[in-house]
Amino acid sequence: MTANIDSTWAQRYFENLHRSISTPDITEKLFEVRRIWVSAIEDGRKIIFAGNGGSAAIASHCSVDLTRAAGMRAVNFNEADLITCFANDYGYAEWLAKAVESYGDPGDALVLISSSGRSPNILRAADIGKALRLTVITLSGFDADNPLRSAGQTNLWVDSHSYNVVEMTHHVWLLAVIDMQIALTRQAEPSGPE
Repeated sequence: MTANIDSTWAQRYFENLHRSISTPDITEKLFEVRRIWVSAIEDGRKIIFAGNGGSAAIASHCSVDLTRAAGMRAVNFNEADLITCFANDYGYAEWLAKAVESYGDPGDALVLISSSGRSPNILRAADIGKALRLTVITLSGFDADNPLRSAGQTNLWVDSHSYNVVEMTHHVWLLAVIDMQIALTRQAEPSGPE
């Protein structure tokens, strides 16, 4: 069976991806995410990332890059022993909320990533994060009325129903904030002797 994809498929695909990444208000929202991260770090706090599946991979990548390349303390909850222990003890819908409760501190920034914006464990983590006075940042996609889209203090939403478009857009947006932080840090560093 031959797929019916013509030569313009890739062009349309990348045009759709570009459109999702470059939404009109995204620059302002990315600056707000950076402001929240800087505020947390300046207050001696940390940035916590969490997601499921591909979003968990994004959380891992971003937390490591933020720590290593941007010098901002960040963690993620992707350790198999943590997930399986907490899911076994509290149920999958509650494991992430319990992890936030155990490891989150007031003033931390909590970045929650869910393509659908409907993952019960992510939604519960948003609730507990707010209750514990963490600053919650959400990234979601799919339906405009998904519950995660209004669950944080700052909410980024991708207008797409394609998992890969949503996940790639989330990844690009978060890495853009990290690159912004790296660039601004380098600008602020005093230059050495010539």
